[in-house]
Amino acid sequence: MSAAKGKRSAGLLLFRHTDDGLEVLLGHMGGPFFAKRDAGAWTVPKGEYEPEEETAWDAARREFQEELGLEPPDGEAAELGEVRQTNGKTVTAWAIESDLDPATIAPGTFRMEWPPRSGQLQEFPELDRVEWFALDRAREVIVKAQAAFLDRLAEHSP
Repeated sequence: MSAAKGKRSAGLLLFRHTDDGLEVLLGHMGGPFFAKRDAGAWTVPKGEYEPEEETAWDAARREFQEELGLEPPDGEAAELGEVRQTNGKTVTAWAIESDLDPATIAPGTFRMEWPPRSGQLQEFPELDRVEWFALDRAREVIVKAQAAFLDRLAEHSP
């Protein structure tokens, strides 16, 4: 059984309207496994939580701050529901209209043994960068299951 089975994550998907249409803010997963990947390596800024300890909404706001180092934006949040990723993790997301300068992020970090079996712990950013994407491009790079959030946002966004 995968370590992610039964785990839950929650996140906030920021969106904005530009002259070129709707854009979403995605984060590129940090660490060595995703360093040279583009497709499938971008995600809604999110993180794990324990449902017995906090609500998904509270977790989404907390994780936004931990992942990006910024206060989560205020504003009306549109529920985007849940998706189940191939690793078994259930992700819940909300969309909030906001404009954020990607250069302002100060991502949280995690430690892992790298290279494998080396006994050396290295620190990596949770998200090594964030970028605004048009929906079509976002669908090409986002974690496959999370593309449903983009579709749901497009349905609800004027």
